[in-house]
Amino acid sequence: MPTKFSRFIAVLLLVIPGWMATYGFLLMKNSVFESFGPGTLPWLKFAAGLLLFAAGVAFIGGWIFYRDRKRNYVAPRFREKKKQRR
Repeated sequence: MPTKFSRFIAVLLLVIPGWMATYGFLLMKNSVFESFGPGTLPWLKFAAGLLLFAAGVAFIGGWIFYRDRKRNYVAPRFREKKKQRR
């Protein structure tokens, strides 16, 4: 039972930033299309969307990078440096 609950929490940790990035993209898209009507580009709405989108993508990208680094799937320059013994 605890493993199912922990997996559910792990999925939520990935789904919530995905929703944030999607909602941020939709805010940016809507603000650009609203600028075609009367008025100007709603900058606050666009900035909030950009912030949500960047935060969501950065979190998911960082999680994938951390997982790949742990499994040694990354290029040599991104691998962890080993401590040298003296």
